[in-house]
Amino acid sequence: MRARRTAVGWLFLAPFAIVFLLYTAVPTVAALGFSLTDLRGSDLRHPLAVDFTGLENYVRLFRDDAFVRDILNTALFVAVGVPLTMGAGFALALALNSGIRRLRGAFRTVFFAPVVTNVVAVALIWQYAFHADGTVNRVLSAVGLAGPNWLDDPHLAMPVVIALGVWRNFGTAMVLFLAGLQAIPRDVYEAAALDGAGSLRQLRHITLPLLLPTTLMVSVLLTVFYLQVFDEPYLLTNGGPLGSTESVALYTYHQFGVGELGVSSAASFVMLALVALVSVVQFRLLRPRS
Repeated sequence: MRARRTAVGWLFLAPFAIVFLLYTAVPTVAALGFSLTDLRGSDLRHPLAVDFTGLENYVRLFRDDAFVRDILNTALFVAVGVPLTMGAGFALALALNSGIRRLRGAFRTVFFAPVVTNVVAVALIWQYAFHADGTVNRVLSAVGLAGPNWLDDPHLAMPVVIALGVWRNFGTAMVLFLAGLQAIPRDVYEAAALDGAGSLRQLRHITLPLLLPTTLMVSVLLTVFYLQVFDEPYLLTNGGPLGSTESVALYTYHQFGVGELGVSSAASFVMLALVALVSVVQFRLLRPRS
């Protein structure tokens, strides 16, 4: 009977296990092997004839000024994008949980719509809006201000790309924070109100501490997203101008595109290491304490 139950369990597990092995485990191990070789696009017909180079690709990456610049760009995505997305999502969750009474479901749908909207269509709209003759500059000119060339300015392109990332992801943060807020017992707030605690004190001493597990989850999810950000810079600027919006993921894509498969694989594992390191730090700092 025990052997039969084990066989049935493996039978149900088999579809996922096969897909995982074919499309995740095997490609990951292969990419790790490629990162230790001088594999190029021209070697794909004879992938076993490449030379083993050890950590040479990783050393090459950190000697490449473009890759170091892209790490800094990615760090800027995380440092600015994560707090803005979490702040917007938390503020909207608070409003929907306590301040907005009517049409609450409609507001949830509207605020969550950017998450499920096609990113290509959205990027085209943003490109038009922030073009030199686009909607944003027309609005500025209507009030007597001269609008800049947003996406062609190395100092202004990054804020536009980050703004698109925030707009696309604050709905996810809002839904998760709203679920966390609704899980907090109402009698805790009622007891605090009887003791004379105002709204700000309740927020500081009740809401934020009890929301810490949700905050950790939202922080980790958003950090992983911004560390791997690709769609926004690729669709809006393709990493330009002058590489000012190129992320590590986009650098990996560009290296793959020019046939540097070993370097591209090494860059992907550097990105994986960054994601793992930052996630561990977040778990250590934000984990609930008794």
